[in-house]
Amino acid sequence: MNQITRILTASLLAGTALAACSSAKPDQTAEASPAADEAISADQAITLAVASEGRPAGDKERDEDRKPAITVAFAGVKPGDTVIELMPGGGYYTRILAETVGETGKVIMVTSPGSLKYGSNAESFEALQERYPNVTGVITELVDFKPEAPADLIWTTENYHDLHNGSDVAAINAVMFDALKPGGLYFVEDHSAPGTGTSATDTIHRIDPAAVKEEVEAAGFTLDAESDHLANPGDPHDIGPFDPSIEGKTDRFALRFKKPE
Repeated sequence: MNQITRILTASLLAGTALAACSSAKPDQTAEASPAADEAISADQAITLAVASEGRPAGDKERDEDRKPAITVAFAGVKPGDTVIELMPGGGYYTRILAETVGETGKVIMVTSPGSLKYGSNAESFEALQERYPNVTGVITELVDFKPEAPADLIWTTENYHDLHNGSDVAAINAVMFDALKPGGLYFVEDHSAPGTGTSATDTIHRIDPAAVKEEVEAAGFTLDAESDHLANPGDPHDIGPFDPSIEGKTDRFALRFKKPE
């Protein structure tokens, strides 16, 4: 565990008492965001969001492996932020992001028409917008996306490698650079395949973190921080993330990039 992870873990654990108080309120709903009060700290908002009764049981069962509180804190999400989430899938992180940014923030889900061919993705895309007033969806090819206003943070988890499977990655990263405010953050978390460059993106759905750094920095970003809190040194790196022997426990990297101010 590196120093960043230790600091984040200690900080987030300090909010568990607050989370317990929140979960004791039976009338709390996802629409009544715990981050509505702008005075609430980011750590408190994240702790409450992860503990929310509005999250499905299936999502919570994945928390031990995904470590969402540490992940969201490392990414730099805070109340009031506008977050662009690329390809949200079933919405595991959308729900947490929506409650973390609160009533004064926004989550903009951006997904391609191809992603919605998966019925579960399309169903979640609609349901999330109905459930959370601060969540909106945009269906477009990522290379064509342009937000109405610059965002504070761009979020992509376990799907950056997919950009290599039929998309112009350099063009997409340039679009993401333009979509952020100066000083804005670009968070990338994905399944690791060290030393493979981009050769494993379609075969076993992984990518070399060094390749991600090179590509994102080429778009004008600077590497702000990286964390090993999702690392698994026992991962053989030569099988896909849905292989029963490794599913949910792949070696994953977390990178935070920053747009220069």
